[in-house]
Amino acid sequence: MYTFSNRLKIASFILMAVGLIGIAVGFISAPSTVEEAKAIVASHDTHGDSHATESHSAVDAHNEHATVDAHDDGHGSSHDEHLLHQLQNKPWAALYVAAFFFMMIALGVLAFYAIQRAAQAGWSPLLFRVMEGITSYLVPGGIIVFVILVLSVMHMNHLFVWMDADVVAHDHLLQGKKGYLNPIFFLIRAAIFLAGWILYREYSRKLSLKQDESNDDSNFKLNFRISAGFLVFYLISESIMSWDWIMSVDPHWFSTLFGWYVFASMFVSGITVIALVTIYLKSKGYLEDVNDSHIHDLAKFMFGISVFWTYLWFSQFMLIWYSDIPEEVTYYVTRIQDFRLPFFGMIVMNFLFPVLLLMNSDYKRVNWFVVMAGVVILAGHYLDIFNMIMPSTVGNQWFIGIPEIGAVLFFAGLFIFWVFRALSKAPLQPKRNPFIEESRHFHY
Repeated sequence: MYTFSNRLKIASFILMAVGLIGIAVGFISAPSTVEEAKAIVASHDTHGDSHATESHSAVDAHNEHATVDAHDDGHGSSHDEHLLHQLQNKPWAALYVAAFFFMMIALGVLAFYAIQRAAQAGWSPLLFRVMEGITSYLVPGGIIVFVILVLSVMHMNHLFVWMDADVVAHDHLLQGKKGYLNPIFFLIRAAIFLAGWILYREYSRKLSLKQDESNDDSNFKLNFRISAGFLVFYLISESIMSWDWIMSVDPHWFSTLFGWYVFASMFVSGITVIALVTIYLKSKGYLEDVNDSHIHDLAKFMFGISVFWTYLWFSQFMLIWYSDIPEEVTYYVTRIQDFRLPFFGMIVMNFLFPVLLLMNSDYKRVNWFVVMAGVVILAGHYLDIFNMIMPSTVGNQWFIGIPEIGAVLFFAGLFIFWVFRALSKAPLQPKRNPFIEESRHFHY
């Protein structure tokens, strides 16, 4: 049995405490009036842009002011109100990006776990308890994301502009999407998705533990069947979730590849965390039957899915760039102009680094090398989510400061605490999985 060490537990509490302070600072420092917003922008030149208070991207303009005439006398006041909303969104957006990022790690692991179950893979059963521990975070992580969505519906923030009835009333495009983009239906879909993911995780975990005490393989076979069925639900729900929770922050833009793109990001992030947690437990003397070949296979997935993510990113970018449709290219114009460092940095971290670090087969067996690659990959995919959310919520008023760092620290601490506490609840090695001996003697 794994014992959750006091040192790691205290470290997780410290991360959460420091993170909460950073989150609180972000909300306290957010402006409450237009005058305060102007003073904040005037006090520092955002990213060296001397016109930060005078210019807006095309995406920013149509998000909340699609019907505002640039030459109208009321443009100044609308511009100021939009600036206020952007700065008020900063702590909310920082919280949402971090909350979604850590939740999607658990969701990515859940998909990988279900695939291993449905495929009846022989190499991975020794890692099932690690996966089950990580997916336990879906409960608190999913609930926190859902609460943020509920608060958005209650107009506690301006993350989703289509939730503003005044904006929709003056936007013909959003009026055409009212049948789908309406707050109640939005929350119903979110509740169904979270309930489905958590229900599968809890039931599969229950069957996994029962199999250890069983005299036959009935629980294993049932787990196989529900995992295969769950994957169908997962593919549908994950795509719709990506449209709802991420793409709809910029409701004038859409991409038919977006569901797969978000899936690739969460899948590689989840596999990376499986590798990191496994290596940590090995370093502490646990998982003694896990060998270098298991780590090698996880690193192969990290490498392969990173290439898959790059393929999807380039396919989406190339098609939009080539077609040059104004409603589509504004998505990338905004990010290249106002988010150049995180935009291009994310591409380097999510593709170039994994390829250079993990292409060599021998390096995939070196634990510290896999850890180094994993840290870069996770940081890169946090920036990926950052690039998806921030441009449409805070515009060019972004920077990675106390609220962003605080949110990451808080959710990192919560993730560590919840996952490692779950790992201590059951033996780390399954006893009666039919493929446990094959997994124990796995060699590549």
